[in-house]
Amino acid sequence: MGFAEYDRFDGLGLAELVARGEVSPTELLDEAIERADRINPRINAIVIEMFDEARRRVAKDELAGPYAGVPFLLKDLASAYAGVKLQSGSQLYRGYHPAHHSELIERYLRAGLVVFGKTNTPELGIVPVTEPAIYGAAHNPWRHGRTPGGSSGGAAAAVAAGIVPMAHGGDGGGSIRIPAGCCGLFGLKPSKYRMPVGPDEPERFFGFSVEHVITRSVRDSAAMLDATAGEEAGSIYFPRPAEGFLAALDEPFERPLRIAFTDEPLLPAPKNVDATRAVERAAKLCEDLGHHVERARPRFDAAAFAKAFFYHFAIGVAGELKWAERHLHRPTRATDVEQLTWVLGMAGRSLDGGDVVVQRRILHVEAAKIVAFFGDYDVLLTPTTGTPPLEHGALLPQGLEAKMQDVLALTDTPALLKIPGLLDRAIARAYDFSPYTPPFNVTGQPSASVPLHWTDDGLPLGSMITARPGDEKTVLRLAQQLEAAQPWFDRRAPTHA
Repeated sequence: MGFAEYDRFDGLGLAELVARGEVSPTELLDEAIERADRINPRINAIVIEMFDEARRRVAKDELAGPYAGVPFLLKDLASAYAGVKLQSGSQLYRGYHPAHHSELIERYLRAGLVVFGKTNTPELGIVPVTEPAIYGAAHNPWRHGRTPGGSSGGAAAAVAAGIVPMAHGGDGGGSIRIPAGCCGLFGLKPSKYRMPVGPDEPERFFGFSVEHVITRSVRDSAAMLDATAGEEAGSIYFPRPAEGFLAALDEPFERPLRIAFTDEPLLPAPKNVDATRAVERAAKLCEDLGHHVERARPRFDAAAFAKAFFYHFAIGVAGELKWAERHLHRPTRATDVEQLTWVLGMAGRSLDGGDVVVQRRILHVEAAKIVAFFGDYDVLLTPTTGTPPLEHGALLPQGLEAKMQDVLALTDTPALLKIPGLLDRAIARAYDFSPYTPPFNVTGQPSASVPLHWTDDGLPLGSMITARPGDEKTVLRLAQQLEAAQPWFDRRAPTHA
């Protein structure tokens, strides 16, 4: 038998029940698996099952830690669990089984979490929607045929559908915050160097990418930071505050926060009426809570930043394709990956060393201007995404653009990248959907999506809280105030277990 009251509780709540003996880890796992069996065929969130592994772990009866016995899901990207497939949403890594756990997985297991599967992600985590060729598209529980966001789209879909109270994600350009915003959940991207990345990678995606969780409650995000953040041998890290993040939630603010808000896209994109409504609602709530709120935004060269960030993605993809040759024991080919991935890799290979350095300098010069803005404000409040969740296929090229990309991929001719408009439209579509999140991956600031707004036709669109580097406490405390002022925990998606 399972536990029918499962989704009345967040992760800490379930762990407290286990600690008091009111429910067993076996009952929780049975309930999670039954929900996955029933609802996953409709949303395609879980793509690698670890049910037997989870049952063996529970049967050992050696679970300990703040989340002892709580079911959990890993994203199929940067989640090395010894002996379990890690395919990164790509044919490129089909059948790859890491030999050892990553440090973050070790910390999840020490926290007592029971991992029973891995979730859907776009190929190599590249795009902000989850529609990989290897697994098929993940569906948003709030609307079938709409994206749950990306790249942690499967994770967010599983949480929003009630399969788990929280799930692992990673964020290199918005990939925790975007899915949280699309699925009516809370999603925190911690500060750069806050989370462990070892032992295989001393720095992931130029240090822009940070792993954490997507949750239903703010306190679960704080408690998971306590369980997983901090010192790691051989890596740069942000020291963890002595009192802990969960304890910090109970601390009152010493003074009202100085909050800037804007509905203007931070990167080149059109404004959207629902994004405006979302951030204005959040700003009004902050004002009602007694904080000082005013319209303001960082001023920097958004076009230069957007171009440089794109090239960093392209360089990263080119590097990933080169690194994968160690697994393949041969050169990578266009047939190993999706067309967009191959074209991005070509764009990355088209830059010489001097080009790379120039793009790096541009990105960091503009990022410094963004951080300087926080000398006057404690928090910047923006929409999380530029639009409500997209329909499946919205980011795919069409017509002549698609044919041009076909030719480019087939001929493997980087010179064709110079054809005007070949990549510009694809880049513009991505930034139209995600014009707010990438700057804070580069600056390394803590940034979180809170679910305060639903469109008139019932789709979530998050609002994003960003604070100074290293100041997760302010993000979490403000988010908890908003959670208390406008609770979202009991709001259920139409597709729910």
